[in-house]
Amino acid sequence: MENLIRFESVSDYNRFNNNETHHPLASVVDLSKASPRHAPSVYFGFYTVFLKEVKCGDLRYGKNTYDYQEGTLVFLAPGQVIHGDSSMGLYQPKGTALIFHPDLLRGSILGRRMHEYTFFGYVSHEALHLSEREKNIVNDCFAKIGYELEHAVDKHSKMLIISHIELLLNYCIRFYERQFITREHVSSGILAQFESLLNAYFQSEKPQTVGLPSVAYFAGELNLSANYFGDLVKKETGKSAQDFIQSKVTELAKDRILVPGRSVSEIAYELGFKYPHHFSRFFKQRVGQSPNEYRKLVPGACTF
Repeated sequence: MENLIRFESVSDYNRFNNNETHHPLASVVDLSKASPRHAPSVYFGFYTVFLKEVKCGDLRYGKNTYDYQEGTLVFLAPGQVIHGDSSMGLYQPKGTALIFHPDLLRGSILGRRMHEYTFFGYVSHEALHLSEREKNIVNDCFAKIGYELEHAVDKHSKMLIISHIELLLNYCIRFYERQFITREHVSSGILAQFESLLNAYFQSEKPQTVGLPSVAYFAGELNLSANYFGDLVKKETGKSAQDFIQSKVTELAKDRILVPGRSVSEIAYELGFKYPHHFSRFFKQRVGQSPNEYRKLVPGACTF
């Protein structure tokens, strides 16, 4: 069983990397101060934003190595574990890490909004690759946060630290949207695979054996995190991945309702609904009429 280093507090991580702790709940960590080391497996009890300065494969999340290049940002939420690559031998960490404990955000607007920054749930090959200009913006945000952390604590300190963290995260939303656009050929390919998988799902017996498909199912099939997959679909189509799936279910339901001799219960079962009344409620929410009302409204449809 591999050795696991647990960092529960900001001071723990600073001490490990030979950095001084100026604030108990946040730090901008200069990784170049750390001693050369083997890449350990690490548990983080706080939010972490890594800006890597060198191309390397020293960290893995799950079975995948992070797609590091110079100027790559990686985001970790509290409770995540990163696995080191033991084959690397000794290496010298380089780059910067912004770490902040959830307790810093308690009671703040940012604390209530953290779920909106979905990139904290992305996985290894979904890192953010920065342009030189974007990297300068990130470093500027780090510098402002670092200044406030080193400043004597006053009544403005917490608000300013949180404001600068929020500004950084909002910039990262913009940068990720740019990355979706500049890697459009990749995104388009993923969307085409999603549509193909969606069609194949309903041509199989999975709806009857597994039930309605989930966003997590298709994300797993595409080797993506559910958050990244959902954000990519939203950017490409304007719809959430869940709405995209539900639109497919609705179109299939409309077609099957108009087939003579098909009962609502049969159609519900074929599409993966556990109970017919769940299907009827879903259909009415999406279409505005119940399945039987829809039959009657469509010219030439068989009613029974």
